[in-house]
Amino acid sequence: MAIGIMFLLVAILCLIGAIREISKRNFLGAGYAIVSLAFFGWFSIMTIIDVLGGGGVQVGA
Repeated sequence: MAIGIMFLLVAILCLIGAIREISKRNFLGAGYAIVSLAFFGWFSIMTIIDVLGGGGVQVGA
């Protein structure tokens, strides 16, 4: 659960960075922040769902 929360904090910082870079018209930095936001946001949400018992696909049983 702790790694999911850490990923979520990083995703929030990426969102702040993306907004800041878009306002400065630095599109390369904004693009990198948006890709990082998508990556860390996805893994944080999926980690939190998995820890809370999201009922994922059973493999091998």
